[in-house]
Amino acid sequence: MEQHEYIGIDIGGTKSAVLRMDAGGHLVQREQFATAVGAGGWEETLARIKTIVAGFLTQRPARAIGISCGGPLDSKRGVILAPPNLPGWDHVPVVDILHETFGLPVFLENDANAGAVAEWRFGAGKGCRNMIFLTFGTGLGAGLILDGRLFTGTNDYGGEAGHIRLEADGPIGYHKRGSFEGFCSGTGLAQMMAIELLCLAEEAGREAMLARYKAPGEVTGRDVVEWALAGDLLALKVVETSGCYLGKGLALLIDLLNPELILIGSMGVRLGELLLAPARRIIAAEALPGAAAVCHIVPAALGEKIGDFAALCVALKAEERM
Repeated sequence: MEQHEYIGIDIGGTKSAVLRMDAGGHLVQREQFATAVGAGGWEETLARIKTIVAGFLTQRPARAIGISCGGPLDSKRGVILAPPNLPGWDHVPVVDILHETFGLPVFLENDANAGAVAEWRFGAGKGCRNMIFLTFGTGLGAGLILDGRLFTGTNDYGGEAGHIRLEADGPIGYHKRGSFEGFCSGTGLAQMMAIELLCLAEEAGREAMLARYKAPGEVTGRDVVEWALAGDLLALKVVETSGCYLGKGLALLIDLLNPELILIGSMGVRLGELLLAPARRIIAAEALPGAAAVCHIVPAALGEKIGDFAALCVALKAEERM
């Protein structure tokens, strides 16, 4: 029996994807492109999305459209509310725009919440009643499955763990120095690596630094990951620091929520134990022993495909609400 198909849209801080999947999670089509930010960025990105969706729909119909996007946002009104990793995307009524264009049910969800549901439905979280999913991509968001259902809070701010301040000073994330996101995100890794490179330039000279690395202002989180996986000592130092702060943040969440499972997306998938081993070490020292003992911390099982599955889960939710 043929499965119904859905359109998923994954809007990220650096890239966006539009995909067609069936209800069983089988990918039919997918197109990816760089997300435009700044003045006019959201109009440019939505124009590209509409073109791709229209092309998909000329081939076969779809039941609903799901949009996964970094918060903050208002899922009930379908409005993106100025996410820190999408500058210029202020109060964008994305659901109304796409519903008016295509006439399909459309639903918007925070990417961390959508990712949590995706892992819960298709990935490592199957059968869990209490789990946390952390995005750890361009930014840091948390999706919470508590007592067997998604927890979003009073007005969609439930799970904004990236805003927690872990230190009085430090890399900036979520517009706050020393925040959880500042230490545990792609942008945070880049900021910490830039500081290391500036120190190296002072010690060895700028030319010697540039012979091995990029200029500090050009470094990305992806660069740090690649260098760390290749064994670079400065990058490994940055990842170790990030892992320790990941442990500090997770210890707080473990003490508050007593989850059985914590899944780390994106950087957690790419870096694995380079990031998670120091986090577990800090958790052992900081968290309540009884709560830490029952909590497993692992990379997200859906890996690089989680954005696709997250968008599908939002589309399935859109249809359920009709």
